[in-house]
Amino acid sequence: MSKALKFFLFAILAFGLVFAAGCGGSNDTTTEEPEEAPAEEQVEENAAEEEATEEAGGVVNLYTSRHYDTDEALYAKFTEETGIEVNVIQGKGDELMERLDREGEATEADVFITADAGNLARLKEKELTQAVESEVLAANIPEKLRDVDNEWFGLTKRARVIVYAKDRVDPSELSTYEALTEPEWEGRVLIRSSENIYNQSLMASFIELNGEEAAKEWAAGIVKNMAREPQGGDTDQAVAVVAGEGDVAITNTYYIGRLINSEDPEDVKVGEAVGVFFPNQDTNGTHVNISGAAVVKHAKNVENAVKFIEFLTNVEAQEVFAEGNNEYPVNPEAEMSETLKSWGEFKEQDIDLTILGENNAQAIMILNEVGWK
Repeated sequence: MSKALKFFLFAILAFGLVFAAGCGGSNDTTTEEPEEAPAEEQVEENAAEEEATEEAGGVVNLYTSRHYDTDEALYAKFTEETGIEVNVIQGKGDELMERLDREGEATEADVFITADAGNLARLKEKELTQAVESEVLAANIPEKLRDVDNEWFGLTKRARVIVYAKDRVDPSELSTYEALTEPEWEGRVLIRSSENIYNQSLMASFIELNGEEAAKEWAAGIVKNMAREPQGGDTDQAVAVVAGEGDVAITNTYYIGRLINSEDPEDVKVGEAVGVFFPNQDTNGTHVNISGAAVVKHAKNVENAVKFIEFLTNVEAQEVFAEGNNEYPVNPEAEMSETLKSWGEFKEQDIDLTILGENNAQAIMILNEVGWK
């Protein structure tokens, strides 16, 4: 990574620039006004501020389920370079999606960012996105990491790997996702709920690669070998491995990277006590998913929205994502962080991520059928 990039990342994060303003001020419920300011003056002042913003480059209104300092630093950098203000509404992906659907044409949202291709596919299915033609995005993002109709685009990648207790499991014992259903792993496997989109997309990939019957057999085998009923998030699975509740877990890589690079010594202990194993290297590869962005169907600032997504996929921004949040870049020209490099190169599943959305309903049905809670 260049010295300039390092300076940018750490300097901006140190100052903690946070853009969490409501979209366009329409949701501002504050009742405070300048002392003795007549209504006419206030209207003129607001109009002047809006005009100044437009002259400076305008705005882009963002709904996002991501809550990372890295992202906020990038929003600040985008504004610095373009003059376009980024107004941010944060929340859970499902809740924001429902809000966007409810708002319809009245929404002020321009861009929607969320984790997992499955969620992005749902957004498209609800007809809440629009197609974007951009040579920049086509060049920055491999075809399999963007929607076939260009209605959503990958921003970052994460691999869904096997995490193991270094003091109890030799990595030579590990091989594939399928091998975790064997009798020797009974009572030793930790994984989160079937309601989690990460697991639904993992199942969707198995349906595509192995067929419905084989995918169902795998899910049933995992249920049989679970160390406990599913609970908590991916980080909780790693913590449970270290605590001895199970010996292996299936988690996304960036959670382990976050533990290793945490300022909390207890988190670091957990991160260093587990190993990261990329399964299925001799077969069809490790499952990879994304966080991604889409331009909202009723966006009022489409041009700015496209510029914003293009900026987030350029080499510099991609390296900030990698260094600051331990996510793999989608732009193949971007350099990985030292943590990501330390895990080595690996073979990915060779599927178009649009498939994950198409197979989602079938995946949920299978998970429910085998009793995966």
